[in-house]
Amino acid sequence: METVNVHEAKTHLSRLLERAHSGEEIVIAKNGKPFARLAPLTPRSPRLPGLLKGNLEGDLFAPLPDEELSAWEN
Repeated sequence: METVNVHEAKTHLSRLLERAHSGEEIVIAKNGKPFARLAPLTPRSPRLPGLLKGNLEGDLFAPLPDEELSAWEN
């Protein structure tokens, strides 16, 4: 894991992003102390519809009662 200072990170951000995208982790230091880590994102798994099965009950589209509506408006 390489450490670069903030000035170098700003100057070479595109190169550092490419390196992070290829799997490398880079530490960005401020005043010689580690400040942030630039790392690749892990790919997310695709969303699966119907994962949480069940039924919603009640009238979801009914107007809110006056006391609850006034709480939202204040």
